[in-house]
Amino acid sequence: MKSWLVKELGEPSDVLRMENVEKPDRGENEVLIQVRSVALNFFDILLCQGKYQEKPPLPFSIGSEVSGIVVQAKEGSRFKEGQRVLALPQKPHGGLAEYVSVEEGSVYPIPESMNWNEAASMFITYHTTYYALFNRANIQKGEVLLVHAGAGGVGSAAIQLGKAAGAFVIATAGGSEKTEICRQLGADVVIDYLTEDFVEVVKRETDGKGADVIYDPVGGEVFDRSRKCIAFDGRILVIGFAGGQIPSIPANHVLVKNYSVVGVHWGYFNRLYPEKVNQEHEELISLYEQGKIKPLIYKEFDFQDVPDALNLLATRKTWGKVVVKV
Repeated sequence: MKSWLVKELGEPSDVLRMENVEKPDRGENEVLIQVRSVALNFFDILLCQGKYQEKPPLPFSIGSEVSGIVVQAKEGSRFKEGQRVLALPQKPHGGLAEYVSVEEGSVYPIPESMNWNEAASMFITYHTTYYALFNRANIQKGEVLLVHAGAGGVGSAAIQLGKAAGAFVIATAGGSEKTEICRQLGADVVIDYLTEDFVEVVKRETDGKGADVIYDPVGGEVFDRSRKCIAFDGRILVIGFAGGQIPSIPANHVLVKNYSVVGVHWGYFNRLYPEKVNQEHEELISLYEQGKIKPLIYKEFDFQDVPDALNLLATRKTWGKVVVKV
Protein backbone atom coordinates (compact mmCIF):
# COMPACT_ATOMS: atom_id res chain seq x y z
CA MET A 1 0.00 0.00 0.00
CA LYS A 2 0.99 3.66 -0.29
CA SER A 3 1.88 5.58 2.85
CA TRP A 4 3.44 8.94 3.67
CA LEU A 5 6.46 8.51 5.97
CA VAL A 6 8.67 10.87 7.95
CA LYS A 7 12.20 9.43 8.14
CA GLU A 8 13.98 12.57 9.35
CA LEU A 9 12.78 15.73 11.06
CA GLY A 10 12.26 19.01 9.24
CA GLU A 11 9.73 20.94 7.18
CA PRO A 12 6.95 18.67 5.85
CA SER A 13 7.78 19.39 2.19
CA ASP A 14 11.40 18.35 2.84
CA VAL A 15 10.96 15.22 4.94
CA LEU A 16 7.68 13.61 3.86
CA ARG A 17 8.08 10.72 1.42
CA MET A 18 5.33 8.60 -0.18
CA GLU A 19 6.46 4.97 -0.23
CA ASN A 20 5.07 1.53 -0.95
CA VAL A 21 4.95 -0.43 2.31
CA GLU A 22 3.36 -3.63 3.57
CA LYS A 23 -0.31 -3.43 4.48
CA PRO A 24 -0.55 -3.56 8.29
CA ASP A 25 -1.59 -6.72 10.10
CA ARG A 26 -4.51 -6.29 12.45
CA GLY A 27 -3.47 -6.39 16.09
CA GLU A 28 -5.43 -8.51 18.58
CA ASN A 29 -7.66 -5.68 19.81
CA GLU A 30 -7.51 -3.60 16.66
CA VAL A 31 -9.73 -2.86 13.67
CA LEU A 32 -8.23 -2.87 10.17
CA ILE A 33 -9.61 0.06 8.17
CA GLN A 34 -9.44 1.02 4.51
CA VAL A 35 -8.88 4.77 4.72
CA ARG A 36 -11.06 7.07 2.62
CA SER A 37 -10.27 10.52 4.05
CA VAL A 38 -7.73 12.07 6.43
CA ALA A 39 -8.10 15.40 8.24
CA LEU A 40 -4.87 17.32 8.79
CA ASN A 41 -4.10 19.30 11.92
CA PHE A 42 -1.49 21.95 12.69
CA PHE A 43 0.24 19.55 15.08
CA ASP A 44 1.00 17.29 12.08
CA ILE A 45 3.41 20.00 10.95
CA LEU A 46 4.95 20.18 14.42
CA LEU A 47 5.39 16.40 14.43
CA CYS A 48 7.37 16.59 11.18
CA GLN A 49 9.52 19.35 12.67
CA GLY A 50 10.10 17.49 15.94
CA LYS A 51 8.53 20.39 17.86
CA TYR A 52 5.41 18.61 19.16
CA GLN A 53 5.21 17.41 22.78
CA GLU A 54 4.92 13.84 21.51
CA LYS A 55 7.98 12.66 19.59
CA PRO A 56 7.33 9.27 17.94
CA PRO A 57 10.38 7.24 16.86
CA LEU A 58 11.46 7.53 13.24
CA PRO A 59 10.14 6.53 10.78
CA PHE A 60 6.53 7.48 11.45
CA SER A 61 3.43 8.59 9.61
CA ILE A 62 1.19 11.54 10.45
CA GLY A 63 -2.58 11.97 10.24
CA SER A 64 -4.51 11.63 13.50
CA GLU A 65 -8.08 11.60 12.16
CA VAL A 66 -9.37 9.26 9.45
CA SER A 67 -12.61 7.93 8.08
CA GLY A 68 -13.04 4.69 6.20
CA ILE A 69 -14.45 1.19 5.95
CA VAL A 70 -13.84 -1.69 8.33
CA VAL A 71 -11.94 -4.46 6.55
CA GLN A 72 -11.42 -6.76 9.50
CA ALA A 73 -12.23 -6.86 13.23
CA LYS A 74 -11.86 -9.51 15.92
CA GLU A 75 -14.61 -12.02 16.56
CA GLY A 76 -17.20 -10.53 18.89
CA SER A 77 -16.20 -6.96 18.07
CA ARG A 78 -18.85 -4.24 17.96
CA PHE A 79 -17.54 -3.45 14.46
CA LYS A 80 -18.33 -5.50 11.36
CA GLU A 81 -16.73 -5.81 7.95
CA GLY A 82 -17.98 -3.09 5.63
CA GLN A 83 -19.04 -0.74 8.45
CA ARG A 84 -18.42 3.00 8.01
CA VAL A 85 -16.28 4.47 10.81
CA LEU A 86 -13.98 7.26 11.88
CA ALA A 87 -10.83 6.52 13.84
CA LEU A 88 -7.86 8.03 15.65
CA PRO A 89 -4.72 6.14 14.60
CA GLN A 90 -2.00 5.78 17.21
CA LYS A 91 1.48 7.14 16.53
CA PRO A 92 3.82 6.14 14.98
CA HIS A 93 1.27 4.63 12.59
CA GLY A 94 -0.61 7.70 11.36
CA GLY A 95 -3.55 7.73 9.02
CA LEU A 96 -1.87 9.00 5.84
CA ALA A 97 -1.93 5.52 4.33
CA GLU A 98 -4.33 3.40 2.32
CA TYR A 99 -4.90 1.09 5.30
CA VAL A 100 -4.45 1.52 9.02
CA SER A 101 -4.98 -0.77 12.01
CA VAL A 102 -6.40 1.07 15.01
CA GLU A 103 -7.13 0.10 18.61
CA GLU A 104 -10.85 -0.66 18.81
CA GLY A 105 -11.37 1.89 21.57
CA SER A 106 -10.30 4.62 19.14
CA VAL A 107 -12.80 3.65 16.43
CA TYR A 108 -16.31 5.14 16.27
CA PRO A 109 -19.32 4.42 14.05
CA ILE A 110 -20.67 7.07 11.66
CA PRO A 111 -24.07 7.31 9.94
CA GLU A 112 -24.67 6.81 6.22
CA SER A 113 -25.64 10.48 5.97
CA MET A 114 -22.13 11.67 6.90
CA ASN A 115 -19.63 11.89 4.04
CA TRP A 116 -16.00 10.79 4.37
CA ASN A 117 -14.52 14.29 4.64
CA GLU A 118 -17.00 15.36 7.31
CA ALA A 119 -16.36 12.19 9.30
CA ALA A 120 -12.58 12.64 9.23
CA SER A 121 -12.98 16.29 10.26
CA MET A 122 -15.39 15.81 13.09
CA PHE A 123 -13.75 14.09 15.98
CA ILE A 124 -11.02 16.21 17.57
CA THR A 125 -12.62 19.61 16.97
CA TYR A 126 -16.17 18.72 18.00
CA HIS A 127 -15.23 16.49 20.92
CA THR A 128 -12.83 19.10 22.27
CA THR A 129 -15.48 21.78 21.96
CA TYR A 130 -18.35 19.70 23.33
CA TYR A 131 -16.23 18.81 26.37
CA ALA A 132 -15.22 22.46 26.80
CA LEU A 133 -18.69 24.01 26.55
CA PHE A 134 -20.88 21.41 28.21
CA ASN A 135 -18.54 19.73 30.69
CA ARG A 136 -15.98 22.38 31.66
CA ALA A 137 -18.05 25.56 31.24
CA ASN A 138 -21.53 24.11 31.89
CA ILE A 139 -22.90 26.58 29.36
CA GLN A 140 -26.56 27.49 29.83
CA LYS A 141 -29.32 28.58 27.47
CA GLY A 142 -29.34 32.36 27.09
CA GLU A 143 -25.73 32.89 28.15
CA VAL A 144 -23.36 34.94 26.00
CA LEU A 145 -20.56 32.93 24.38
CA LEU A 146 -17.57 34.70 22.82
CA VAL A 147 -15.70 32.49 20.34
CA HIS A 148 -12.25 33.55 19.18
CA ALA A 149 -10.98 32.44 15.76
CA GLY A 150 -14.51 31.48 14.81
CA ALA A 151 -13.62 30.37 11.28
CA GLY A 152 -11.03 27.86 12.47
CA GLY A 153 -11.57 24.16 13.12
CA VAL A 154 -12.43 24.33 16.82
CA GLY A 155 -13.88 27.85 16.51
CA SER A 156 -16.39 26.81 13.87
CA ALA A 157 -17.41 23.87 16.07
CA ALA A 158 -17.83 26.24 19.04
CA ILE A 159 -20.18 28.54 17.12
CA GLN A 160 -22.39 25.62 16.09
CA LEU A 161 -22.40 23.90 19.48
CA GLY A 162 -22.97 27.22 21.24
CA LYS A 163 -26.06 27.84 19.12
CA ALA A 164 -27.21 24.26 19.75
CA ALA A 165 -26.97 25.01 23.49
CA GLY A 166 -29.15 28.08 23.08
CA ALA A 167 -26.37 30.62 23.71
CA PHE A 168 -26.06 34.09 22.17
CA VAL A 169 -22.86 33.69 20.16
CA ILE A 170 -20.36 36.44 19.41
CA ALA A 171 -17.48 35.38 17.14
CA THR A 172 -14.20 37.00 16.15
CA ALA A 173 -12.35 36.43 12.89
CA GLY A 174 -9.90 38.29 10.67
CA GLY A 175 -11.06 39.67 7.31
CA SER A 176 -14.28 39.74 5.34
CA GLU A 177 -14.12 36.13 4.11
CA LYS A 178 -13.72 34.63 7.57
CA THR A 179 -16.27 36.90 9.21
CA GLU A 180 -18.82 35.91 6.56
CA ILE A 181 -18.13 32.24 7.33
CA CYS A 182 -18.91 32.93 11.01
CA ARG A 183 -22.23 34.49 10.03
CA GLN A 184 -23.10 31.50 7.87
CA LEU A 185 -22.28 29.21 10.80
CA GLY A 186 -24.92 31.02 12.86
CA ALA A 187 -23.03 33.57 14.97
CA ASP A 188 -25.37 36.32 16.23
CA VAL A 189 -22.64 38.98 16.18
CA VAL A 190 -19.37 38.81 14.23
CA ILE A 191 -16.33 40.98 14.95
CA ASP A 192 -13.51 41.58 12.47
CA TYR A 193 -10.55 41.85 14.83
CA LEU A 194 -8.50 43.49 12.07
CA THR A 195 -10.70 46.60 12.19
CA GLU A 196 -12.67 46.36 15.45
CA ASP A 197 -11.89 46.10 19.17
CA PHE A 198 -13.67 42.96 20.36
CA VAL A 199 -13.64 44.18 23.98
CA GLU A 200 -15.67 47.26 23.08
CA VAL A 201 -18.09 45.33 20.87
CA VAL A 202 -18.73 42.64 23.51
CA LYS A 203 -19.40 45.26 26.17
CA ARG A 204 -21.71 47.16 23.82
CA GLU A 205 -23.65 44.04 22.81
CA THR A 206 -24.08 42.94 26.43
CA ASP A 207 -24.87 46.37 27.95
CA GLY A 208 -21.54 46.30 29.79
CA LYS A 209 -22.08 42.87 31.38
CA GLY A 210 -19.53 40.97 29.27
CA ALA A 211 -19.46 37.40 27.97
CA ASP A 212 -20.44 34.56 30.29
CA VAL A 213 -18.17 32.08 28.50
CA ILE A 214 -15.11 32.88 26.38
CA TYR A 215 -13.71 30.16 24.13
CA ASP A 216 -10.03 30.93 23.50
CA PRO A 217 -7.85 28.77 21.24
CA VAL A 218 -5.46 31.68 20.58
CA GLY A 219 -3.90 32.73 23.88
CA GLY A 220 -1.39 35.59 24.21
CA GLU A 221 -2.84 39.08 23.85
CA VAL A 222 -6.26 37.68 22.94
CA PHE A 223 -6.46 36.01 26.35
CA ASP A 224 -5.26 39.17 28.11
CA ARG A 225 -7.88 41.32 26.41
CA SER A 226 -10.58 38.70 26.99
CA ARG A 227 -10.17 39.29 30.72
CA LYS A 228 -11.45 42.83 30.10
CA CYS A 229 -14.80 41.63 28.77
CA ILE A 230 -15.54 38.55 30.88
CA ALA A 231 -18.72 38.73 32.93
CA PHE A 232 -18.99 38.33 36.70
CA ASP A 233 -19.03 34.56 37.37
CA GLY A 234 -17.79 34.06 33.80
CA ARG A 235 -15.57 31.24 32.52
CA ILE A 236 -12.60 31.65 30.17
CA LEU A 237 -11.88 28.35 28.44
CA VAL A 238 -8.18 27.79 27.66
CA ILE A 239 -8.27 25.68 24.50
CA GLY A 240 -4.76 26.32 23.15
CA PHE A 241 -2.17 28.85 22.09
CA ALA A 242 -2.42 29.18 18.32
CA GLY A 243 -1.08 32.73 18.64
CA GLY A 244 2.22 31.31 19.87
CA GLN A 245 2.35 33.04 23.26
CA ILE A 246 1.29 31.49 26.57
CA PRO A 247 -0.27 34.17 28.79
CA SER A 248 0.19 34.67 32.51
CA ILE A 249 -2.85 35.02 34.75
CA PRO A 250 -2.95 37.69 37.49
CA ALA A 251 -4.73 36.02 40.40
CA ASN A 252 -5.90 39.34 41.84
CA HIS A 253 -7.86 40.08 38.66
CA VAL A 254 -9.51 36.65 38.83
CA LEU A 255 -10.54 37.40 42.39
CA VAL A 256 -11.85 40.92 41.78
CA LYS A 257 -13.97 40.01 38.75
CA ASN A 258 -14.95 36.61 40.19
CA TYR A 259 -14.36 34.60 37.02
CA SER A 260 -12.84 31.20 36.36
CA VAL A 261 -9.98 30.29 34.05
CA VAL A 262 -10.74 26.73 32.95
CA GLY A 263 -8.26 24.38 31.31
CA VAL A 264 -9.50 22.11 28.52
CA HIS A 265 -7.28 19.04 27.97
CA TRP A 266 -9.59 16.77 26.02
CA GLY A 267 -6.91 14.21 25.18
CA TYR A 268 -6.34 13.47 28.87
CA PHE A 269 -10.10 13.30 29.46
CA ASN A 270 -10.31 10.82 26.57
CA ARG A 271 -7.68 8.58 28.16
CA LEU A 272 -9.31 8.69 31.61
CA TYR A 273 -12.97 8.38 30.64
CA PRO A 274 -13.37 6.61 27.27
CA GLU A 275 -16.92 5.56 28.15
CA LYS A 276 -17.92 9.22 28.52
CA VAL A 277 -16.32 10.01 25.16
CA ASN A 278 -18.43 7.28 23.56
CA GLN A 279 -21.54 8.83 25.08
CA GLU A 280 -20.57 12.29 23.83
CA HIS A 281 -19.92 10.84 20.38
CA GLU A 282 -23.50 9.56 20.26
CA GLU A 283 -24.75 13.00 21.28
CA LEU A 284 -22.65 14.69 18.59
CA ILE A 285 -23.89 12.28 15.92
CA SER A 286 -27.45 13.08 16.99
CA LEU A 287 -26.76 16.81 16.64
CA TYR A 288 -25.29 16.17 13.18
CA GLU A 289 -28.34 14.19 12.07
CA GLN A 290 -30.57 17.01 13.36
CA GLY A 291 -28.63 19.44 11.16
CA LYS A 292 -27.33 21.46 14.12
CA ILE A 293 -23.65 20.80 13.42
CA LYS A 294 -21.75 20.23 10.19
CA PRO A 295 -17.94 20.11 9.90
CA LEU A 296 -16.51 23.04 7.96
CA ILE A 297 -14.24 21.87 5.12
CA TYR A 298 -11.75 24.30 3.57
CA LYS A 299 -10.42 22.11 0.75
CA GLU A 300 -9.93 18.49 -0.28
CA PHE A 301 -6.46 17.53 -1.53
CA ASP A 302 -5.44 14.45 -3.50
CA PHE A 303 -3.28 11.91 -1.69
CA GLN A 304 -0.14 12.81 -3.65
CA ASP A 305 -0.51 16.48 -2.68
CA VAL A 306 -0.11 16.08 1.11
CA PRO A 307 3.00 18.35 1.30
CA ASP A 308 1.10 21.12 -0.51
CA ALA A 309 -1.81 20.72 1.90
CA LEU A 310 0.48 21.01 4.93
CA ASN A 311 2.27 24.02 3.45
CA LEU A 312 -1.10 25.74 3.06
CA LEU A 313 -2.10 24.81 6.60
CA ALA A 314 1.17 26.29 7.89
CA THR A 315 0.25 29.72 6.49
CA ARG A 316 -2.74 29.85 8.90
CA LYS A 317 -4.75 31.37 6.05
CA THR A 318 -7.13 28.42 5.86
CA TRP A 319 -10.44 28.07 7.67
CA GLY A 320 -12.22 24.98 8.91
CA LYS A 321 -10.45 21.71 8.16
CA VAL A 322 -8.02 20.68 5.43
CA VAL A 323 -8.64 17.10 4.26
CA VAL A 324 -6.89 14.55 2.07
CA LYS A 325 -8.75 12.08 -0.13
CA VAL A 326 -7.17 8.61 -0.06
